[in-house]
Amino acid sequence: MRPILMKGHERPLTFLKYNREGDLLFSCAKDHNPTVWFADNGERLGTYRGHNGAVWCCDVSRDSMLLITASADQSVKLWNVQTGAQLYTFSFNSPARSVDFSVGDKFAVITTDPFMGVTSAINVKNIADDPSQQSGESMLTITGPTGRINRAVWGPLNKTIISAGEDSVIRIWDSETGKLLKESDPEVGHKKPITSLTKSADGSHFLTGSLDKSAKLWDTRNLTLIKTYATERPVNAVTMSPLLDHVVLGGGQDASSVTTTDHRAGKFEAKFYDKVLQEEIGGVKGHFGPINALAFNPDGESFSSGGEDGYVRLHHFDPDYFNIKI
Repeated sequence: MRPILMKGHERPLTFLKYNREGDLLFSCAKDHNPTVWFADNGERLGTYRGHNGAVWCCDVSRDSMLLITASADQSVKLWNVQTGAQLYTFSFNSPARSVDFSVGDKFAVITTDPFMGVTSAINVKNIADDPSQQSGESMLTITGPTGRINRAVWGPLNKTIISAGEDSVIRIWDSETGKLLKESDPEVGHKKPITSLTKSADGSHFLTGSLDKSAKLWDTRNLTLIKTYATERPVNAVTMSPLLDHVVLGGGQDASSVTTTDHRAGKFEAKFYDKVLQEEIGGVKGHFGPINALAFNPDGESFSSGGEDGYVRLHHFDPDYFNIKI
């Protein structure tokens, strides 16, 4: 399986996202410029210039017309995917961390970091059909718990919002009222900050990765823990195959402790686990630093990883991958 190396960022990667058809891959990094690539051959199509801070997260609308990006420059921007034009900027008084379009792309949930006495918050914005009619008003603002909220996504039918972050608790909120509906049980939940959260293709369950060296699979409706995948290093990124029962974890130590340990101990590989049996089935090496972002192509035939080393690696699976027997 020969990876395609995509060098378009000068700083560490933070997030990767495929569009619904799986022909485009969007990458975010600390170098201020979200980038779009052809997902089959890794050719760079263009960059979206306008942020002046690290870009932490992005999402693309179902029709691949709108891109939304969250940045440390205290703004969230809407872009025209094809032209790269900025359509609208939502301004906040603290860095924006995570964005997620609702089913139907009528709303976006945005999380902002605690900053200078401001607590973390979850904001719901209405996304206008016509960008010239777009307003910056929040339809709902939920004042978050202490610590950063690293990820917030929409639950089934946009009725709930699922959030997770530094306090290692997963919360489900009512997206209409902002009421807290459920919290993960601390007995079975993560013990350290949750770094990443991704939903299954059908939205019935979701996967969280944490610095406690594990990833956990949860039922979306009642927040029951389904499976736990243990590994021997902090998990920075998680993704699941839409095709097979495979879960992928990426991580490594934080960049500051990399130089002080044995190089082989860096373990900067994407590890594959059997979703049901929770057993490790393989790994894909290649990055020269922790993996910060992972994404599966919606067709299940390729995946990409983004690292602290500034590279995006695009992996198309060999035919024998689809016949792995345990």
